[in-house]
Amino acid sequence: MESSLHQLVYSKNVIEFVTVANEFCRIIESTGKISVQDNLQKLQKILPLLYLKAALLPETEIVLDEELEKYVTEFDYNLYHQKWLQALGENDSFYEVFDPSIQFGQETVTASVSENLTDIYQPVKNFVLSYSMGNDNVMNDALYECKFSFEEYWGQNLVNVLRAIHRLVYSGTDFDEPDSDEVKPGKGNPKWLDNFWGTTVGENG
Repeated sequence: MESSLHQLVYSKNVIEFVTVANEFCRIIESTGKISVQDNLQKLQKILPLLYLKAALLPETEIVLDEELEKYVTEFDYNLYHQKWLQALGENDSFYEVFDPSIQFGQETVTASVSENLTDIYQPVKNFVLSYSMGNDNVMNDALYECKFSFEEYWGQNLVNVLRAIHRLVYSGTDFDEPDSDEVKPGKGNPKWLDNFWGTTVGENG
């Protein structure tokens, strides 16, 4: 049993998913450090890969009695959500064309790029951190939870938000152009807010 579990968690498809998942998380965490357009272009390329690699993950079953630790806190979630929301501004919203709860109705649903991205980030980051523990049992259960949540919700979030990201990449939107006098990360006012966002502008910036 232990040998087969070890082979499963270190199988080619799992390792490839871990690699792509880690890169996706790095992109989400880098907002405010590189340009919005660069980040969107990276997401445009990594999201299809993330979906493909998740779809190829092997089937497994829970082996531990206790639940796995969740590393992404509510604070972490809100932090990256707000960072992406601030970065995208008015470009954060898009019309959703598929919502399971109203797919046969006439309602129009407005969705959020930043919310969809952080809804994907949370389970994927939890998986990456659990997997990095190097314990076969923990890695296996993390794999099970990530695959289950992919099938249940974040896979759908991914294909939904990819459409919006495609539009933003090719829309010619200038995300660096100021559209108001409101406080935004990286603008140097006030200093405590720049420190919070991690985008402090130097004196010559």
